[in-house]
Amino acid sequence: MKMSEQVFEFEQSIGQLEKQRGGYFYIRIDATLVDNWPKGRHTRLRCKLDDRVEYSCGLNHLGDGNYFIIIAKKCLGAIGKVVGDAVTVCLYPDPNPLGVAVPEVLQVLMDQDHVVKEYFEKISDGKKRSLIYSIIKIKNVDLAVAKVYHFIEQSMSG
Repeated sequence: MKMSEQVFEFEQSIGQLEKQRGGYFYIRIDATLVDNWPKGRHTRLRCKLDDRVEYSCGLNHLGDGNYFIIIAKKCLGAIGKVVGDAVTVCLYPDPNPLGVAVPEVLQVLMDQDHVVKEYFEKISDGKKRSLIYSIIKIKNVDLAVAKVYHFIEQSMSG
């Protein structure tokens, strides 16, 4: 394993979880590696596979004290790999703690509505990502705004 200023590069075989655990394709991450990151297991990461595919990700518990990151099927296709194949993995902390950009509609809404801004600043990064992913693909601005307010109302009532 090569390590340079919080960048970790290693080779790992691609695994697949059992169907009852989601059947995800994954890369195993050793717990000793996770201890080196600024926020430990809560560190958002960037993952590069075979120097060809790069994406934001988070850590999940493997169940044996170690962790894993999920690899999307489209990423496997892009690098031409299947379960059991070795892949070169490069991991480093994501400079964006959310791991995803705040959509323009949400940013404008926060700039114009202090309630939305205060709510967004108070919630966890995980809830912020959930909100962002729930509106990111909505093309209609009015529907996206309605979704933000609905998300806030649901969170405050339950």
